[in-house]
Amino acid sequence: MAIVKMKKLRLLAMSADREALLRELLLLGCVEVSEPTELSEEAYPALSRCDSAELARVKAQHAELTNAVKLLDKYAPEKSGFLKPLPEAEASELLDEAKLPQDIALAEKIMELEEHIRRNGAEVQREQSQLESLAPWLPLDLPLSCKGTERAAAMTASLPAAVNMTDADAALGAAAPEAQLFRVSDDKSLHYVLLVCLKEEQDAAMEALRPMGLNLMSPGEFDCTARQAAERSEKKIADLTRENGELSAAIAAEAPHRAELKLRADTLATKIARAEAEARLMQTETSVCLQGWVPAEKEQELAGVLAKYDCAWETADPAEDEYPDVPVKLKNNRFTRAMNMVTEMYSLPAYDGVDPNPLMAPFFILFYGIMLADMGYGILMIIAALVILGKKKPRAGMRNFFELLLWCGISTTIWGAITGGFFGDMPLQIAQIINPETTWTGLPALFTPLNDTIMILLGAMVLGVIQIITGMIISVVRKVQAGQVADAIWDEVTWWIILAGIALAVLGIGSVGGYPVVLIVGLVMLLYAGTRNAKGFGKITSLIGTVYNGATGFFSDILSYARLMALMLAGSVIAQVFNTIGAIAGNIVVFLIISIAGNALNFALNLLGCFVHDLRLQCLEYFGKFYKDGGRPFKPLAINTKFVNVATTDK
Repeated sequence: MAIVKMKKLRLLAMSADREALLRELLLLGCVEVSEPTELSEEAYPALSRCDSAELARVKAQHAELTNAVKLLDKYAPEKSGFLKPLPEAEASELLDEAKLPQDIALAEKIMELEEHIRRNGAEVQREQSQLESLAPWLPLDLPLSCKGTERAAAMTASLPAAVNMTDADAALGAAAPEAQLFRVSDDKSLHYVLLVCLKEEQDAAMEALRPMGLNLMSPGEFDCTARQAAERSEKKIADLTRENGELSAAIAAEAPHRAELKLRADTLATKIARAEAEARLMQTETSVCLQGWVPAEKEQELAGVLAKYDCAWETADPAEDEYPDVPVKLKNNRFTRAMNMVTEMYSLPAYDGVDPNPLMAPFFILFYGIMLADMGYGILMIIAALVILGKKKPRAGMRNFFELLLWCGISTTIWGAITGGFFGDMPLQIAQIINPETTWTGLPALFTPLNDTIMILLGAMVLGVIQIITGMIISVVRKVQAGQVADAIWDEVTWWIILAGIALAVLGIGSVGGYPVVLIVGLVMLLYAGTRNAKGFGKITSLIGTVYNGATGFFSDILSYARLMALMLAGSVIAQVFNTIGAIAGNIVVFLIISIAGNALNFALNLLGCFVHDLRLQCLEYFGKFYKDGGRPFKPLAINTKFVNVATTDK
């Protein structure tokens, strides 16, 4: 339950052992290969970056395999439930590349089939567009390639639907007596026509009809009628659609190889990780140099691996000025590791900071239970978490979430039992519907949000004082460890004495001659604390700032914990309102429908709302007292798979 101590690793190995060594480090999974900041090419001309030429090729192959899996999921969906765990594979099986060429070839084949389907789809769209353009000319029993005879011209055109065709015929007859306008079809916006005229009258005919909106149109270059061309397009669409069905079936037929493709995609993912680590190495003609980080607790395991190779290596504790670059890894137990997701949402602690998880877990889980405080909601959270953890067997990120859901569900159930809440007052409402004369008053409770609001508010603020003082205690310990004893006394201990003095004065204890001695001592300490680093007139402004900022900041932080009472009250009231509405009809079925719907909405809103408000209390009120953030996550060279879980690690 702390920040893992890191060691800086420097290693010099033979170039011939490079691939084997990286494979061993991958399986070991505890060495982060870092950028070679100490071995620059400018300072050491004999050194150069390792050229991982295959990285781009491997990434492309990995993309092909993952895309092939997506296509199989598209054309042959796999029947798998949300709770189905990922299949397991041995590390030796995962790293076996013997079948990789044939699996890549299969992926390429699937991609080619999909590309053929896309090309056919594009051709179908073109033919459908052609059908749309031919539709107005289907009644025309004339080859579309026909442009007239030796003396006459034939032109397909359109006129606006608003044009009266009688007027158009009259205008055309006046300008070109031998011309004829044949009406082919109509739609809402246009008349589709065929204009036939003598070639010497063509200009006159066009001039007569152009003011009416005549627009020449070309449905396409076909040596047949529009209907014959449409039949050809329809046949081609049918053929392409049938071919696409066959291609889709061919892709679906490869579904039995889905698991193998997924495994090999993960094989290439590990290969990419090795290649990226290799690109961070420096090399000479015969050797390679590695810089990185390893947890101190894993140093002996690393020594066992490196003993197999002819190499020189050393580890060293990082210097203080290197702390910002040291990666951070948190070590927690089953209870506190669930808080990793909360810490990572905020920011990892600095390497020389403190792991907040064990210090935050009791408060976070306690506060969440207080805010939600309902046995029904808590039991649902526990069931959901246990089912997912037991059936799905999720990995670290999702596992932490559902473990946190489990602990918060337990806390919610306990506080629900204390306040007598089970989906609000559902048991009482059901009892009253079944027997209106019942004298039962509901589940037993130590106190209830509606009847004991003031007590709950005071209790919430007391818990706030406890958490804030806990943060200040941690701050004092950290400052004392850093040799900043004076700062610890004047910044934190002073306020403890003032708070103790206020409490004693209220209780009438510790007064001498009517004066609250402890409070006076605290105020004198505050006077000195606020002016000890200032000079001249600055002492006055510094004192005012210290008193104002300290008092307002401290008490506003405490008031923030009133949200514990507010959310408990809001959730309880909303649940009871829906239950009351459901009970109006006096019918158990109607009641259950309305109550379940209302409680589901209330549960969903409060599940998120309580998390957000709890997170705020930890990150602002609590972390602000002692937390030093800015840590960089530890990212070792390790097996990181997407489609399979690695059952064992073959070292």
